Formats: sequence, structure tokens, C-alpha cells
Amino acid sequence: MNEPKLGISGRIAKKFLTTEITPLLALVGLLLGLFAVMVTPREEDPQINVTFANVFIPFPGASAEQVESLVSTPAEQVLSEIEGLEHIYSTSMPGMSVLTVQYKVGEDRTAALVRLYNKVASNQDWLPQNLGVGTPLIKPKGIDDVPIVALTLWTEDDKRGAYELNQVAHAIESELKRVPGSRDIYTIGGPQQVVHVLLDAEKLAGHGISLSDLRNALQASNSARDAVSLVNNNEEIQVQAGTFLMDASEVGELMVGVFDGKPVFLNDVAEVKRTSDSPQAYVSFGTGAAAEHKAMTTGIHAPAVTIAVAKQPGTNAVDIANNVIDRFEKLRGTFVPEGVNVTVTRNYGETAQAKSEKLIHKLIIETIAVAILIWLALGWREALIVGAAVVITLAVTLFASWAYGFTLNRVSLFALIFSIGILVDDAIVVVENIHRHMQKGGKKLLEVIPLAVDEVGGPTILATFTVIAALLPMAFVSGLMGPYMSPIPINASMGMLISLAVAYVVTPWMTGKMLGKVDFSHHHEDNNKLHGFFSRIMSPFLDDKKGGKRRTTLFAVITLLIFLSASLAVFKLVVLKMLPFDNKSEFQVVLDMPEGTSLEQTSRVLNEMSDYLRKVDEVTDYQIYAGTAAPINFNGLVRQYYLREGSNVGDIQVNLTDAHGRERQSHEIALVVRPHLQEIAKKYNANVKVVEVPPGPPVMSPIVAEVYGLDYAGQIGVAKQIRGVFENTDDIVDIDDSVEYPQKRLVVQVDRRKAALLGVSQDAIASAVDTVLKGEDVVFLHGKGIKYAVPIRVEFPVALKDKMDSVLALRVRSQSGELVPMSELVSVQETTRENSIYHKDLLPVVYVMGDMAGSTDSPLYGMFSIFSGIQELSVYDNPINQHFIAQPDDPYLYGMKWDGEWQVTYETFRDMGIAYGVGMILIFLLIVAQFRSYMVPLVIMSPIPLTIIGVMPGHALLGAQFTATSMIGMIALAGIIVRNSILLVDFINEQVRGGMALKNAVINSSAVRAKPIALTALAAMVGAFFIIDDPIFGGLAVSLIFGILVSTVLTLVLIPLMYYMYARNRLGRIIGEAA
Repeated sequence: MNEPKLGISGRIAKKFLTTEITPLLALVGLLLGLFAVMVTPREEDPQINVTFANVFIPFPGASAEQVESLVSTPAEQVLSEIEGLEHIYSTSMPGMSVLTVQYKVGEDRTAALVRLYNKVASNQDWLPQNLGVGTPLIKPKGIDDVPIVALTLWTEDDKRGAYELNQVAHAIESELKRVPGSRDIYTIGGPQQVVHVLLDAEKLAGHGISLSDLRNALQASNSARDAVSLVNNNEEIQVQAGTFLMDASEVGELMVGVFDGKPVFLNDVAEVKRTSDSPQAYVSFGTGAAAEHKAMTTGIHAPAVTIAVAKQPGTNAVDIANNVIDRFEKLRGTFVPEGVNVTVTRNYGETAQAKSEKLIHKLIIETIAVAILIWLALGWREALIVGAAVVITLAVTLFASWAYGFTLNRVSLFALIFSIGILVDDAIVVVENIHRHMQKGGKKLLEVIPLAVDEVGGPTILATFTVIAALLPMAFVSGLMGPYMSPIPINASMGMLISLAVAYVVTPWMTGKMLGKVDFSHHHEDNNKLHGFFSRIMSPFLDDKKGGKRRTTLFAVITLLIFLSASLAVFKLVVLKMLPFDNKSEFQVVLDMPEGTSLEQTSRVLNEMSDYLRKVDEVTDYQIYAGTAAPINFNGLVRQYYLREGSNVGDIQVNLTDAHGRERQSHEIALVVRPHLQEIAKKYNANVKVVEVPPGPPVMSPIVAEVYGLDYAGQIGVAKQIRGVFENTDDIVDIDDSVEYPQKRLVVQVDRRKAALLGVSQDAIASAVDTVLKGEDVVFLHGKGIKYAVPIRVEFPVALKDKMDSVLALRVRSQSGELVPMSELVSVQETTRENSIYHKDLLPVVYVMGDMAGSTDSPLYGMFSIFSGIQELSVYDNPINQHFIAQPDDPYLYGMKWDGEWQVTYETFRDMGIAYGVGMILIFLLIVAQFRSYMVPLVIMSPIPLTIIGVMPGHALLGAQFTATSMIGMIALAGIIVRNSILLVDFINEQVRGGMALKNAVINSSAVRAKPIALTALAAMVGAFFIIDDPIFGGLAVSLIFGILVSTVLTLVLIPLMYYMYARNRLGRIIGEAA
């Protein structure tokens, strides 16, 4: 008797069934996985290659409109030519233009910045010489600028303050920089050392000394030259001409002029002292009600500084964070004196390690759970075989993930957890089919294995590629969400290919070794029960007389269920949201006081807010940053919080107990504290936002309305109307706009004619006012052991800076040499500071921002509620046109565009929809190639809509939001369900070709394939069960569990029935294909 001809899968199984290299290949796979776990960098979130750069162009003395027209607009037009830009923004404020270029995600950082520098350098002629515009300063920013560690130094010692803490921090910076892989290390808070030269206008006038005399004397006395060497007695001697100023006493002893024939020293006309600078920011540290979780006492509130440490690209966040903290601990007692306390207020390495260990633990538990499932269904030996196949597949997939460039982060690990449910399919199908063939008896195991593998080989290969075809297009999703989620389709697709190879190479070999002495006869009874079960269910639908009507009724009921399930989203029984809130151990309070508020007042308001926050049960500690920004996270990077500085701004960084140590989630805590903080802010006419760490790609604000129009004043008016709609819409919180609070401004107007007659230049007067009020760093001290340069700053005492009369009493030297009081040459006019002018993509824009906080916390619903309110507004009897996708076509009509989370949601679901469509086309083409029919793919793919019957009611039942991860689950379901259909249809064809009647083949296919289909479905559901508790990926789990459950049950009945309807008149063709 001739052996049946084997296909490629059977030949591969036969080749590796008895060869000695098979176990070695399995061992190599395990070693590769171990290697990958050891060398793959670990971090909490995926590395997203997004490059920003700020271009600062000073234009001293210019108004905002002048900055806009002369600097910002020409610069935007030049920079917009750069290849790879996503957006270009500009802010034109009095005296300064700040441009921000945002590159498309994935653009190479180095190449992008080179293009920017080249463009700026080669186009500097856009500005006329002598216009007064300064040299552009470019500061690039990227994901690796986000600090992974923050160390806050604080003290309760009354003898120490922010200045002393700052000195300690600066000493530590150099030591921490020695940690390999560390990048930017900087200190936030604490004043620098300054040699203050505090002027006395009366003494200056009394001694006949002007500001220019002081400036010239300081500059001339702080100069040195390395002259050429001289040779004396055959010896070369180096010569230095002049010495630098080394301490404050030398500065005070400088001779600055002569009066009445006597020398005038600097000490005679000014107070010279070396002290800390006037505070530009206040940083403080406090503990909350849960301080004992960090071994601290409650009620602490002390001055502080924070050292922020970032890491280099591609390095391991866990190792670097641990090494930084270890290095710091070694510095205690030497660099860190007694009385200076240190608290780790950010450790993204620790959170990455915790997340990594938790997910790896879930991987192990899930693998064991799948093995137990196989043990219960087939036996312990089969469970070991499938378990080994999963472990080898995961090991090689980890190596492939490392080789591809992924790190070990929560998304890549979730991808592996999600993948286990589908990676195990190939091994289950192969082992179950061998198991079934052995039950028939008559052949030895080594003879059965190649035949059994070959029988399911074709459909398994096809089914594997259909799953890949469904998943892989998601890797091409654009925007920030694309690289954020790309580990899921890429890792899962690589894992599917690897699992296929393992199923045909390693699994047959292990089966041959472990099942050789197993008695299979007692399992045959189960198949008979299944056959009877499906016969009772399906026979009424196969009846020649009434079967057609019954099938029509069944299909109508199923169609109705699909529409009813989809309608759950329409009636808000299932809430649509980009991503749900994560349960983080931190949130941020961002305060904006009215422009013109003093730093001290801003600090007082922040302290009042902290008094409330410290009483919140879950708060361990907090850090107040008045006048500056807290260490940025990825959200702060995108929102450019690093540019927040000034006396009217501040942050509170709030740290909570670990997520496992509290009942309330961080989002719930944020909802509770927000109204209390807003009540405090309202008393001071301030704006406060409670900013949570977003679970995915960040945006400027969850809800953003961009207002465009004919003129900027009109845009501001429209923006105020829109803000009114925001404020009158339920559950809209954290409302803000880009319109600045009116700030008082004094303009010193020079009488040019009078000044010219006296020989005094306007520049001299402007320079004098700037020097005494702002301070002028004329030269720098050159002392020993100075890391940061100590300026010698000429200025007025703080007590005199708020008195304009004192400033104008200062005298400037005329051309004749006389000293003339500035008050005789100027007049002071009181005005209001101009608003900054914002541009986006070359168009002036005013922003209105908000967030959604309520029972339906999806910003999309809040946006559409606001949309309805804006429809009732009008400008000059014209409606305000609202755009969702692009900026208004006509910039001369008042209109607006929605941005924020809506934009990311639209782009993500648009691209996922396209990926879904591409996946369907690829699946269709694969099935056409296999079955050589255009109708069979339609039958096989028909259960895809059935997933909706499970997915949407499942979300409604659990109260889960339908998110981007839910959509990923639906896309994956398409491949998984089609896999089951392929197994059923292929087996029907095989039986028909073997001579079985079509009706019997239809029933038998469900009975025989029910077990492997049920096992693969249960394996996928078990895998999803382990991520259902995750705040972000729970939606994916809900989609998989309920989608697989419902669609699998229906597929076992509907697909055979639908194929029966198709095949009953085409039996000749089906049988003919066997030839």
C-alpha cells in the first residue's frame, strides 16, 4: 500500500520527528529568550521618537504685533519648508518670538535637527541688519529629555535654606553624571550666588559717577591676557598680563573715578556683597496624610530643591535609576551633610521594574493556566507539549522583539500576554489532531504524526497568515498612537510565525517522545457525544422541506442582534473613549495666576492648596514649584510645560501611595480634589488644572477649540463667547484660554529732542533703566571651585525697584560730561501689556481648552455637547463654522477647529479602520488563493460581524469604555474567528472528497473540530482574562473574552450551515479539487 503524499507541513514534521537537531533547536530558542530578557532595556512606556525644537528669537523693545509681523511670520514661512514637519507654532510676545517645530512621529531626531539648524543658519538674511533682532537660539526636545529620577533635597534646619540646598545639589550633580547612561542632570529651585552691586543714586550723583563709569571700570579691571613667552637665561617663561576679580572685596575696592581730586571706589557709591540671588522661584517639600508609606512623618513643609536626571536613548531605565540612587546613597555624609534630607520623588525605573515583573509574572501564570486547560481536555502529557511550545515561542519572540528594537515595556509585555492566547493555537490544533488520529487506532504514533500534522497543516498555515493579516496593518497607524501601540501587532505577528515553526518542528518531536505509550481508546466516546449533540442542533436546519425557512429565521435573528449590539454605543450604554484613565501614583496641579502677580503671592496660593492636599488620605508627599515648572513627564514635554516660568505660574507635584495600597484610583482622587482646589483659585482670580498622567499619547488639552478669523481682536472676542459655552456645559472642567489677563505696563518715553540737545542717547537711558530694575551682569567672578559662574550684577536695591521716582532720579552722563537726571528727559505713561499672539501652521489662533469630568468622562461627549452650544452663536450675524479635520479653508471668516483628544481619536480610529479594511482584503485574498473561489471567502469571513454581538454587550455588562485597545481586540478577533471557519470548511471538503454525504460532513465537521476550536478559544479567553484588570488594556480583554465566546459558539453552527447552502449545488467542483 502506497503512503499518502504529504504536503509541506507533513514533510517538515516527518523531517524533524526523529532528527537529533530538534531538541538543540528548542534549547537555542530558550537561550535566545534568556539573552533577550537580560539585555533588553526596560522602561514603563514605549520609546516614541517624537522631536520638538524651540527657536527663541529676541527682539528687545518691540511690541507683540511688531514681533509677529517682523519676526514670527517670516520665520514660520521659512521653517515651514523643512521636510518632515507635523506642525509649526509660534508665540509672539513683547520683546520675544518663540517658535516651536514639531516633527512627524518617527522622524530621525538627528537628521531632523540638522535640517532645522541648516534652515535657520542659511536664512538669517530674512531679518535686516541693525533691526535689533537677536540671534536665534535653538533648543531641541525629545522623549529622552524627560527625567526618569527626581531627588528632592529638603531641610527643616533653620540655619539652612534654599541657597545652601542648591550648593549641595550642584556638588552632587557632577557625581551623578558619572553614572553610565545618564544624560541631562540639573537642579530646579534655589538661588545662585551673585555679587550684588547695589547702587545709591544720591551717592553716584554726589561723586559724579555714572552707570557707564561703573560698567567701564568693572570690565577694564576683570581682564587678563596670555602674552607671548619670554626667554631669559635659556629658560622660557610664560607671561600673563592682568588678573581676574576673585572675590567681592576686590570688587568693592575698585576705583571707578575721581572726584575733587580724590579717588572714588565702588564701595563709596554702592553696597557690594556676595549673597544669594533674589528668588526667581520657590521650591518646597511637604508630606501628606500617607507619609508613613515612605517612612516619613506627616505635616512636614520645608524649603527644597530637586535634582532631575534623564537617561540616554536606548538605555535601561531600571538600571540607570537604580545606579543613580545607589550613587547618591554613597554620597551621604560627604557631599550630603547632616540635616539635609533626601526623598526620591520620581523613580520611573522602579515603576518600570514593578510593571515588568508584574507582567512577566502574568505571562508565567497564563502559560501555566493554558497548560492546565490542555491537561483537563487532553491529558498531562499533551499539556506539557503545548506548554513547552508556548515557552519556546515566547522565548524566540522576545529575542525577535529585542532584535527589532523594542524595549521591555508595559505595551510590549501586554502584547506577549495577549499573544499567548493565539500563539498556542497552532500547537493545540496539531496535538489535538494527533490525539484524534491515535484514537482511531491501526497505526503507530510515528506514522500518525506526519499524517495528522499534514491534515491540519494547510488550514493552519492559512489561518496563521489570516491572523497576521488582521493584526499587522495596525503597525502602520500614524501619529503618536502608532508607535505607542505598534509592539502589539508586530510582536504578535512575529510570535504567530514563530509558533507556526515550533508547531511543525518541535511539537511533533515532543509528541513522538511523550505519547508513545499512551492508551487512546478511552477517549473515543467523547467524539460520539459531540456528534450527537451537533446532530440534534443542526439537523432541523438541514431538513429538505423546512430547513430553508429555519435558516432564514436564524440569520435574521443574528442580523438583528448585530444591529442591537452596535446601537449600544449610540444610546451611550457603551461609552466611546480614546483610552481610559490609568491608575498612576502621581498627578500634577498646574496654577496660572493673573499676569503681573508677584512670586510671593503665587507661592502663598500654592501653599494654601498644599494645606488641603496634605489632608488627602492617599497623599504621601508633594513638591511646590512657584515661578518654575516641576520636572516634566511625557505629557509635560508635549504641552511644553518646561517653558512655564515667571512669577505668576506654579505647579504642585503630588505623589500618592502605590496603587496596590489604596482603594481609590488616581483618577477618582483627582476628581475629588479638583473642586476644592478650584474654589481656592477662584478667590484669587486664578486658573488651576488637575493634570493626570495620560494613559497614552498626550495632547495640549483633552478638549481644544482653535479659533481662527479676520483679526486677532475679533478672534479673542469669539474665543470669549466659546469659553462661555464651555463654562455653561455640564461636567466641563479645567477651562482655560490663551488670552492673557491685562497687566499694568509703564512706558518710559524719552524726549528725543531734549535728550539730543543735551547729548544723551536714548539707548543710554533705556540701558540705565534696564540695568537698575532688571540688573546687569557686567562681568563675572573668577574664584576657586566655582562650577556655575558668579555674576557681578549692577542694580538697585529691591526696596527701590518698586519706586519709579527713585529710578528716574538716576543720572546719565551727557556729551558735555555733565550728569543729567533721567527725570528731566523722560515721561512715564501707564498702559496695558499686549496679549501674546499665537500662530499654528501659519495662521493666527486663539485657544480655548477644557476637560471632561463626570459620569461620562470621555472628552468626545463633552466636545459634542459644546458643539451644539456653539451652533447657537454668531459673529456679525454669521454662524461660527466648526471644523473637525482641518483648519478653516477661509481664514478671513471667523471659525474654529476642534483639536485635543478628538484629533488623536479621529486619526487613530481612522487608521485602525483602514487597517481593519486592509486586513479584511488580505484575508480575502489568502482564502481565495487557498480555496480558488470568490464565494468561499465570503462564507468563511461571515462570522466577523458576529464579534459585535459579544464585544458591545460585554462592554455594557462590565461598564467598560470602548477604547482604542477595544478596537485592537476587535481587529484581532477577525483573524481568530476566520481561523475557526477555515478549519471547519477545510474539514467539510476533506470529508466530502472522502465520500461522505454533505449533510453528514457538515454535522461531523462541527463535532470533530469543536474540541480544537473550543480549546483555542478558551486559551485566548484565558490569556485575555489576565489583563482584564488593567485600566488601559482591559478593553482589549473584554473584546477578546466576549467576542470569542459568542462568535465561537455561533461559528460552530452558522459556518457549516452557510457552507452547506453554498456547497450543496457545487459538490462536483469540491470533489474535483481533490484530484
